[in-house]
Amino acid sequence: MRIGFIGAGNMAEALMRGMMAGGMDSGQFLALDVNKDRNEAMRALGFQMTDQMDWLAAWADLIILAVKPVAVPQVLGTLGAYAQLPDVLSIVVSLSQQALTEALPNARGAARAMPNTPMRVGEGVTAFNENHTIDPGRFESILAAFSHCGRTMVVPERLMSAVTAISGSGPAYVYLFIEALADAGVREGLPRDIAYQLAAQTALGASKMVLEAGVHPAALKDAVCSPGGTTIEAIYALEKAGLRAAVVDAVNACARKAEAMGKRKG
Repeated sequence: MRIGFIGAGNMAEALMRGMMAGGMDSGQFLALDVNKDRNEAMRALGFQMTDQMDWLAAWADLIILAVKPVAVPQVLGTLGAYAQLPDVLSIVVSLSQQALTEALPNARGAARAMPNTPMRVGEGVTAFNENHTIDPGRFESILAAFSHCGRTMVVPERLMSAVTAISGSGPAYVYLFIEALADAGVREGLPRDIAYQLAAQTALGASKMVLEAGVHPAALKDAVCSPGGTTIEAIYALEKAGLRAAVVDAVNACARKAEAMGKRKG
């Protein structure tokens, strides 16, 4: 499969790196980005770049829209003028399936997805909307390509804002927690490099336990909390500070913002 990226920012780079780590070749990717510095940086990393959108559209089996929301109208206008297009997959948070299919009736098929940046290290997750218009066989090939970068799932379109709020933006929440955990370690006397290693590996290990142990997170938490021990004391402090409510509020704010952006873009 030859994949053309319109937009070569952090997410596009993460996808290309993840897919290559999973066995795909750099020659299967072609990207376009209007930012000259970004073009040079991607070329320095060994990725093929072009400034010709018509060539990219003719070359690719799949186009991935990975631009900023502000660039969407111009990009869709250009693509919509072509006689025909391959399958088009949008990873733009503000672009609904309906808006995508209406703007690109010349596309072979269209779909919407929300990946996240840990795709770069093969530990990402991508949710695709179930009401896509891509042929089932070709869609399975797309899922297989994305599976090189982590987990994939298919969800109803109405849940895409929630997906954005949990997994799309979620890495930032986790980075913030890791940073705070490491800062706390430094306050207790740990060297910063050791504190970051301890915090990051702990987050990684705990996440893997949730995914692979088949046990509810609450049960895993309870298993660490000895009666009258140190961990339950820390849990009490987190609950008293409102950690759960803060996380729920953050996810809600993110989801509402995603919905509002989609409405503005039509």
